[in-house]
Amino acid sequence: MTNNDILKKLRVALMLRDTDIEAIMSLVDFKISTSELGAFFRSEDHPKYMECGDQILRNFLNGLIIYTRGTKEAPKKPAEALQQKPVMAKARPEQAKKEPSTSSHLKSQSYKKPFKKTPYKSDLSPVAYKNKKKS
Repeated sequence: MTNNDILKKLRVALMLRDTDIEAIMSLVDFKISTSELGAFFRSEDHPKYMECGDQILRNFLNGLIIYTRGTKEAPKKPAEALQQKPVMAKARPEQAKKEPSTSSHLKSQSYKKPFKKTPYKSDLSPVAYKNKKKS
């Protein structure tokens, strides 16, 4: 298994995006661009494919430890680490505070019909089958 495979599998297992990986790498003061990350995730026969070196994987794993557990000086509680993505909260604080926006055409149209609760009435009547059986 190559370093690229390990990086790909961790990315999928932890549901990380390129921006998340960049933020994780920045926790250990290692700068990496989006295009470099894209080169790691390409197939091996692609002309822009690049092998992930040991240093890059080591820095990613060290940043991942800080991302999930926190630092020695400021450790995180395990429950807090599981509930949120702290890197994304630091990277985009203005988006975390905003309410989800809806399109203007969705606001003007109401797709749901109001539910009317009616008393239950049985509309079942006996069925006559061709072979003269009754239900």
